[in-house]
Amino acid sequence: MTQIRPAGDRDMAAITAIYSHHVLHGTGTFETTPPDEKEMSARRADVLARGLPYLVLEDASGVLGFAYCNWFKPRPAYRYSAEDSIYLAPEAAGKGYGRLLLLELMNQAERVGVRKLLAVIGDSANQGSIGVHTRCGFSHAGVLKSCGWKFDRWLDVVMMERSLGAGDTTAPAP
Repeated sequence: MTQIRPAGDRDMAAITAIYSHHVLHGTGTFETTPPDEKEMSARRADVLARGLPYLVLEDASGVLGFAYCNWFKPRPAYRYSAEDSIYLAPEAAGKGYGRLLLLELMNQAERVGVRKLLAVIGDSANQGSIGVHTRCGFSHAGVLKSCGWKFDRWLDVVMMERSLGAGDTTAPAP
């Protein structure tokens, strides 16, 4: 049985391995050198220090994926908009786990005051990520053409967005 829970220190080796696979073999991230476990732990600590969720999905075999969100931009006016990130172990792809992670991330992000969740998806051919965001109610917001260079080719960035909670229908609480 799978469960989603907050990521802990004990998960960082598995999270680092999953992310390293995507850095080395995928176009969903534009990083080209995998960060080590110390760096991944520091990134997680940064997300948590901002009061934002960082989750893992696991089953009896271990961690199958992770998801988190971080503020879209550092300027104060963006303080209600966050960017999501979701990564699955290769053996977990195509089983609906990305959707489970994204739905729970959306719930937790809304609880901490996020009003707009943004997907900044590497590679316009990344149908897995585009598909999971579409299934979770995100809408297409645009494409940045050929703005990344990885694996000896130009890559687009697909922008998607979804309002959470009241979205922009009310002013946020002070």
